Amino acid sequence: MFIDEISITVSSGKGGDGAVHFRREKYVPRGGPDGGDGGRGGDVILEVTRHLNTLFPFQHKRIFRAEDGKPGGRSNMTGKSAEDLIIQVPAGTIVYDDQSGTVIGDLVHEGQRLTVCKGGRGGRGNARFATARNQAPRIGERGEPGEERVIRLELKLIADIGIVGVPNAGKSTLLSAVTNAQPKIADYPFTTLQPNLGVAQLDGDNTLVLADIPGLIEGAHTGLGLGHDFLRHVQRTRVLIHLLDGLSEDPLADYAQINSELALFDEDLGKKPQVVAFNKADLPFVKELWPEYELQFRDYGLEQPMLISAVSGENVRQLLYKAAQVLAETPEPPPVAEMPVYRHETNPEEFEISREDDGGYRVSGAAIERAAAMTYWQYDQSVRRFQRILEALGIDEALREAGVEQGTPVYIGGYELEWED
Repeated sequence: MFIDEISITVSSGKGGDGAVHFRREKYVPRGGPDGGDGGRGGDVILEVTRHLNTLFPFQHKRIFRAEDGKPGGRSNMTGKSAEDLIIQVPAGTIVYDDQSGTVIGDLVHEGQRLTVCKGGRGGRGNARFATARNQAPRIGERGEPGEERVIRLELKLIADIGIVGVPNAGKSTLLSAVTNAQPKIADYPFTTLQPNLGVAQLDGDNTLVLADIPGLIEGAHTGLGLGHDFLRHVQRTRVLIHLLDGLSEDPLADYAQINSELALFDEDLGKKPQVVAFNKADLPFVKELWPEYELQFRDYGLEQPMLISAVSGENVRQLLYKAAQVLAETPEPPPVAEMPVYRHETNPEEFEISREDDGGYRVSGAAIERAAAMTYWQYDQSVRRFQRILEALGIDEALREAGVEQGTPVYIGGYELEWED
């Protein structure tokens, strides 16, 4: 099954908790703090592989989670960092943030990688908090929570040459005649409901990757029929073979309509170089009409339109060689730069205060929720450190201005606290 658009949920790993531990050894009565740091959580990384040409593997698995880092140990032992989770995708995959619709990355080249969720850092052990004034700190950090997001994957086939034309022009027949692709072929419009990809061998060293794009109809640029789903696959191609139906009542009108739909969907599509071929030369009356049509095409401004038969193979090799020549003369697109780690552009220190149904206050914000998740609530020193974070971010003052009173519950992330003046 050809799947070219799907949404998946990805989660990076949580960092390992830092250890709160003191050295206990014979003849060493005051060994001091020796709690080690936690390990880093695993990233979620998308990687391009040539072994996939569809998003079908994601049809039955849509939730991906990287492993958490291991906690720190005694004797200043750092916890083991988790392995990154590598998710393989086909070349031509565009990655969107499902909520905002913004593009995160465009994965085109074999081996290209994109980090979509960064693993949480490991929490610091109490050995990291020792100072001259506090030589026995009962304080540490839990691991930083991982990130979670829903991303939408959209596949645009990557082919050297795209075959376009009206329904039933013979595009699938041409693809099957020159490659090992086996598209569905029948004598009625809209036989092809999904793009097909094939590789044509020109000679011992040269090949062409061709994509059979399902037939376009008037209004396809507005999404009529399956217009948007089909047209986006043409965007990756560098050259188009525009196949005309020899049985059409007005092939020139078909040609103009398809080019109009291409240009209306994407201005650059209308500028792609085209090789025009008039198909079904195996039918005698089509060959008889060819001189008249050829003259019309030349008057319209088309140079050297070709008469071919995808069924009998007449002039098909010549068509491929001509397309290969045009491809060689067409500049390659600029290389895609390596994609950075995606991060939210919002200020993590921003926060909001809202009221809950029970009269309590809810504090929401990336930084403070992360700090709450990393706090050891059973240690007084850790709680006092969290209080200092509230003051540094201005949350303490904001709660007072909001009218918080003694004993009022305050919710931060998954934690319920109680306000004390």
